[in-house]
Amino acid sequence: MWRFLSTRILMGALTIWITTVLVTLLIHAVPGDPVQIMYAQSQGTTPEQIEEVRRSLGLDRPIPVQYAMFMERLVQGDLGNTIRGGQPVLDVIMQRLPNTLVLACAAMFIAVLIGVPIGFLAAYRKGSLTDITLMIIAIAGISMPHFWLGLMLLFYFAVELGWLPVSGNGWLNLVLPALTLGLSNAAIFARLTRSSMIDVMNQDYVQTALAKGLPKALVLRRHVLRAGLLPVVTMMGLQFAFMMGGAIVVENIFSWNGVGRMAVEAIFQRDYPIIQGFILTFSVVVVLVAITIDALYAVLDPRIRRS
Repeated sequence: MWRFLSTRILMGALTIWITTVLVTLLIHAVPGDPVQIMYAQSQGTTPEQIEEVRRSLGLDRPIPVQYAMFMERLVQGDLGNTIRGGQPVLDVIMQRLPNTLVLACAAMFIAVLIGVPIGFLAAYRKGSLTDITLMIIAIAGISMPHFWLGLMLLFYFAVELGWLPVSGNGWLNLVLPALTLGLSNAAIFARLTRSSMIDVMNQDYVQTALAKGLPKALVLRRHVLRAGLLPVVTMMGLQFAFMMGGAIVVENIFSWNGVGRMAVEAIFQRDYPIIQGFILTFSVVVVLVAITIDALYAVLDPRIRRS
């Protein structure tokens, strides 16, 4: 198991290193002078100020030197300063990152809480009207874009009924954005759980246990559920990364003060240090979640521990 986890950690470190190279090259991917583009809409900016910004960002040096400077600062926990305001990028990100993580975790909780039981029930009632109805609802949930579902929930529960606030960062403000992200992902978990459970139920050892006269509920709980949840655990890691990306849209709909909303604001302001910091932070979070999921997978699957 330790060999399995060490391999995943090395792959994660390689992914983060590649990300550092890409974020260094990001500022050069924009056609034209990036500093001129940053200040294109600013009034009264002098050439001396523009040159000072270029020097502070290291853009007056060769790209390998820029990368070395970036890595030196990164090792010290320094992601640079924002163009607008001059605040440390790491401080700005750390102020908003907890809000995005809370939103993603709440959405994941909703998705698993709703999706897994629905998928299990559909598999148990395979071929029945219940199965067909639940899968139609799941397909409809997958087909709904986040921005449309978010706007519908916002209009109905916040505007029409007035049950929940329109925007903000309180616990009540978390309900609608978490539902927006969680419901569509619940449909994905429902379909995956159903197909996985049906596949396990058709295995010989399950059929043998049933043929021996063991109660069906006991067989489902001890043999089917645990084995059937392995693909779901894998999907949780992938969907968490998807939720972090989907949070960019949802945070802007509900004015949720997370890193997704921060990234959109930075893109409009051409604040490249924040954009670079966001991409790097996003990759680190996704890698850590992937390693955690792999560890959980190894706990659930004895074959990985023995290998």
